[in-house]
Amino acid sequence: MDWTHYRFRSLWALPAPPATVYEVLERAEEYPRWWPQVREVTRLDDTSGVIRIRSLLPYNLHFTARETRRDPAAGVLEIAMSGDLEGWARWTITAGGAGTLARFEQAVVVHKPLLRRFAVPGRPVFRANHRLMMRAGRRGLVAYLEAV
Repeated sequence: MDWTHYRFRSLWALPAPPATVYEVLERAEEYPRWWPQVREVTRLDDTSGVIRIRSLLPYNLHFTARETRRDPAAGVLEIAMSGDLEGWARWTITAGGAGTLARFEQAVVVHKPLLRRFAVPGRPVFRANHRLMMRAGRRGLVAYLEAV
């Protein structure tokens, strides 16, 4: 097993129409407004940017995100990532009940030396840190959607 490889999945039930959720999620430069752990997004061009994230643990992750798929009809947003994290992340937006289901999937290899050094003993803590980040992201997005 490669201890530096992670695969994450989250499902967020959101109180807004799928088109509205999609429009908010496709504007990555605005994530820091509602997702506390997304500290900074700097656009490089129309399809890429540099992102800095930091959750509960005392380290930042920097990576370049490059759009690989933007399909409003299918409700899919996907990026390729390189830097401290290398891999991909995808949002899939569908109708769910009176609102939206936003499915987040991610597969990455960690390149940050600190995280590689502690890959085996730190793995459960790193996974918990990601869960906390996703929980805060969902709460922030719900509040943001209710305010707009």
